[in-house]
Amino acid sequence: MKGLYFQQNSPNEDITFVFQERENLPVTEENYVKLQVKACALSRINTKLLAEMKMEKEFFPVGREIAGIVLDGPWPRFCGTFHRGSMSELCAVQQPVQTVKASHKFLAFSPIGSKVSFFRPDDEVVGILPLDSEDPGLCEAVRVHEHYLVHKPEKVSWTEAAGTVRDGVRAYTALHYLSPLSAGKAVLIMDGASTLGTIAIQLALHRGAKVISTASSLEDKQHLERLRPPLARVVDVSHGSARVAESCLEETGGLGVDIVLDAGVRLYREEDEPPGKSQLLPHKHDILTLLGVGGRWVTTEENLQLDPPDCHCLFLKGATVAFLNDDVWNLSNVQQGKYLCILKDVMEKLSAGVFRPRLEEPIPLHEAKVSMEVVQKNQGRKKQVVRF
Repeated sequence: MKGLYFQQNSPNEDITFVFQERENLPVTEENYVKLQVKACALSRINTKLLAEMKMEKEFFPVGREIAGIVLDGPWPRFCGTFHRGSMSELCAVQQPVQTVKASHKFLAFSPIGSKVSFFRPDDEVVGILPLDSEDPGLCEAVRVHEHYLVHKPEKVSWTEAAGTVRDGVRAYTALHYLSPLSAGKAVLIMDGASTLGTIAIQLALHRGAKVISTASSLEDKQHLERLRPPLARVVDVSHGSARVAESCLEETGGLGVDIVLDAGVRLYREEDEPPGKSQLLPHKHDILTLLGVGGRWVTTEENLQLDPPDCHCLFLKGATVAFLNDDVWNLSNVQQGKYLCILKDVMEKLSAGVFRPRLEEPIPLHEAKVSMEVVQKNQGRKKQVVRF
């Protein structure tokens, strides 16, 4: 059984993806289940976060958003010699043991831990593997703690479940826990045609918000204009982001928007920006200008720098800044119950047709290496899913 891993020799080097053979290991932890993976979505790997969390390894597993079936058991494994008894006695053992009779010696491993209470064999589940998972999602079978999984609705396909779960969590984190989204609020979602932007727009529209979004190409603009219910305005930024603040103020009668979800921002003048920083991104001063009184700016810019005049502007408006890091749910178990509620609600909205993700055609496992190289360079616009 082979799985996909990545290797990075130094922080400044590009990562290399490799397939490696791995053992079909049993479940030994009490709260773990073993899944037969049916689909795994591909997302960009945040190597900087892994380094900061001291999670560096020689080979790191790839693939976290998974959907699959809980495997059945037990599977007995003979470890010695026996002289009497039958195989029916051997297979009847439900827990790891060392002896059944004086002359028997074996172990029986089950794919479901003894304290698992949420799932049973053959349950269809979906979830996100934690950052410290030892198993890659891009593998035929994985071991995972039951508290990272929820049931997959029957009418939702494997590809849709795996391809929506993480963007759904990010959208909920941004527009439910980090900002007070409600009917009538004006919301700006940058790069609305991205996989996250599409789900965030659909969530905001479902809540009755007035949504403004940006499009960086004609294809993106056409995609956003086809969404139903329709957006209040689509701002074309293919020739630069100068009109974003002006368009938002015009749409809101000069009041500004209540919530901003960005896709990154520029911090400096054009000539001072580091290489690779898109000039289509808005400047931080544009966001501060279009933000309304009491507004909330949810940013994905992990190195956001605000000068004293910027903070004074936020103070005058009574506005706040929140940082979107969806991995925080898996880095701490303090709010595990809320996290499971998010996963469950994402699947319910996917089943009800509220969420309609942007997905590429699914690919087989042997094409995952090339596809991950594309995803890691942020070159894809739709979510790529590997189907087993």
